[in-house]
This record gives sequence, structure tokens and C-alpha cells, in this order.
Amino acid sequence: MHDRQPPSPLFTQVDISAGTVSSAPLAEPTSNEQVRLLRDLVAAQDRQNELLEELVTQVTTAANQFGAAQRQRNQELAQWKEANPELARECRSAAESLCRVQTEFLNLLVSEVNANAEALADGEFMLTEFVDRFGPRLAHLNGVLQVLAQLSNAGGQTAERG
Repeated sequence: MHDRQPPSPLFTQVDISAGTVSSAPLAEPTSNEQVRLLRDLVAAQDRQNELLEELVTQVTTAANQFGAAQRQRNQELAQWKEANPELARECRSAAESLCRVQTEFLNLLVSEVNANAEALADGEFMLTEFVDRFGPRLAHLNGVLQVLAQLSNAGGQTAERG
């Protein structure tokens, strides 16, 4: 069978000393020096903890502010929907119709990419033409769909389907 070799050690000792060996032994730190170093370490750790607490407080405050703004926005949107129920229903219908248009547009975009993939990759002119042709329409269409979905009774569900 196979002769097994012993595994190589994970750690090896490397001699990084200078060419001449110093005969003077390393001085052991004094007790006072050890205490000072430990105090310095504790002070640095305390400062790091303070900074972390400050960071957590800032993140929590920002999250609370964002949450409050989002809750206020949702409340205003709900009030608008209550005040305009017919328009909200019409927005949903329009969003669903526009979603079908978006699907057809995406099919056209994908066909264009697949038919001209090599030219798009190789030529900057072709890529620029493609982006100019499809980019703004896609961006605006997505923006309009988002607005209609938010104003509709369905909330964000219509935009997720598109």
C-alpha cells in the first residue's frame, strides 16, 4: 500500500536574530511597568467601548428617525387613499396595464441584447445606442409604475410583479 509520511508541522521555528548573539539577557519588565501597561490597555479598551456605544447610539437614532419618517409616510398615504378611493382603484388598474406594457418592453430589450450581444460587447457605439434607446424609457417606466403602485389599493404588490 502507500507509505504514510508524518504530517508536516503547522508551525515552524524561524531564527530572526541578528548574526551576532548578544550576551546581555533581556530585562524582565518590572512590576510597576507591568501595572502601567495593563492600565494603558484597560484605558484603551474603555475608550474603544465608549466609541462603540456612541456608534450604536447614532445608528439606533438614525434607524428610529427613518422608521418614524416611514410610518408618517405610510399614514399620509393611507389618508390619501381614504380621501381618494376611486383614484386609488384607477391607479391600480393603470399599474396593472402598465405592468403588461413593461413586460413587452422587457421582452423587446432582451431580444435586442440576445441578437446583438457580440456587437454590444465589442463596440462602444452600439452599446451607447442601446443604452440611449432603452435606458431612459425603462427608468421612467419603472418610476411611473412605482408611483401608481404606491397610490393604488394594492400598495407595493403591483410593482413587484413587473
